[in-house]
Amino acid sequence: MSMTAIESALIEKLQKLPPQRLAEVRDFVEFLAAREERAAASARLGEALTKLDALGLPPISDEEIEAEIQAARQDRAARRA
Repeated sequence: MSMTAIESALIEKLQKLPPQRLAEVRDFVEFLAAREERAAASARLGEALTKLDALGLPPISDEEIEAEIQAARQDRAARRA
């Protein structure tokens, strides 16, 4: 079944549903779209982590993390002033 045929069949079925059921369909479609977005984001994150791991950099220390946080906070405070 082609995409156009699927779309047409769905539209026909949707037109027969009462408003409450249409709301449920909308919610389900939004759920599916969000799930696809999360899956795509997860794939991008996996790719980024693989690239980062390939660099072979040593892990950063807790002190380095704290220094980065403090620098970001100071930068944000300076922009607000």
